[in-house]
Amino acid sequence: MSKISNKAQKVNRKNNILENPEGEISNDDLKAEISQITSSNKIGKKVGIFKIRTANECVAEASGRPIPKMLFGEIWHEGELCILFGDTGTGKSILAVQIANSITTNKKVYPFKLTSQKHQVLYFDFELSDKQFQIRYSDPEGKNFYIFSDFFNRVEISVDTDLPEKVNFEDFLIYSLEEAVKATDAKVLIIDNITYLAADQEKARYALVLMKKLKHLKEKYGLSILALAHTPKRDPTKEISRNDLAGSKMLINFCDSAFAIGESYRHPGARYFKQIKERNTDKIYGRDNVVVFEVEKGNHNFLGFSFVDFSDEREHLKTLTDSEEESIMNDIEHLHDNGYSIREIAKELRIPKGRVERRLKKIKESIPDFSVPNRDRNGTA
Repeated sequence: MSKISNKAQKVNRKNNILENPEGEISNDDLKAEISQITSSNKIGKKVGIFKIRTANECVAEASGRPIPKMLFGEIWHEGELCILFGDTGTGKSILAVQIANSITTNKKVYPFKLTSQKHQVLYFDFELSDKQFQIRYSDPEGKNFYIFSDFFNRVEISVDTDLPEKVNFEDFLIYSLEEAVKATDAKVLIIDNITYLAADQEKARYALVLMKKLKHLKEKYGLSILALAHTPKRDPTKEISRNDLAGSKMLINFCDSAFAIGESYRHPGARYFKQIKERNTDKIYGRDNVVVFEVEKGNHNFLGFSFVDFSDEREHLKTLTDSEEESIMNDIEHLHDNGYSIREIAKELRIPKGRVERRLKKIKESIPDFSVPNRDRNGTA
């Protein structure tokens, strides 16, 4: 046997690791090390706010925890902070209630897998009144109510609560959310929607603070969190991407997973779900395999999504005719002539700012004295 081969087989007695030139560890030695580490009373060391562990200590400690189970197929797993976003009216709240109902009854939303056991769910509803909620889950006459599981807890803001002195509303809301978790021992939170948790989640600083608070609660209590968010007005001819999430990219950067609801322009009434970010699995429901649904009232008293098919996202995007494209170009010029800024034109026509800029610059190339405005009247971007 060569010297190199002999050296590769020597065992490092201190760390119980094979000195393999490629850094590999045999199964027997890895098991022995994990056993030695997990039998110890202390793993790693604390330095300030940091916990320092070797990579093998991390593996050993994590090996004692189960593989995260699915709450909503490959899209949302236990222990994840997941974001669901979409335009107004696409049915985010309808889907969120359906997911909550699935988790509390242990009945999957077809075709998504549900491998998690039944859980207590706290559904923070900052969108609907209790009457509006009741109407959605009863027959057309407002009777024959859908019977939810007692594991489904709907939470709303109590209007007669006094805010403590020197405490802002957002901080008190997060405090109350944590108290609700402790009072119910719930492990699944659905927040509809995150606008209520921060003064302005569209600013990077507030978005970062919000995500830190939610991640802290997730880690502290072992929670699974689904947070709903809006998209700003977007170009319906373009595919949905992480850039469509309202506000700072901090929301996407700091969440574990994210998916979106899109409206089908070629099949009126249909919606499609698209995976945007994932960590525990490969991307299953990307642009070439979105999941198509229709909204209907099952048994006349439960408003929810019913599976239709899988398809390519491009089959559901809006296609502009030549006359529609020309009309938009004319509208850009008209609004510009009336003093609108680039941002205002984009908002008015529901198109990207970049598209407005490109059109105006194209006009300037043919008309030298044509003035391209700033994005805002005050000149800021």
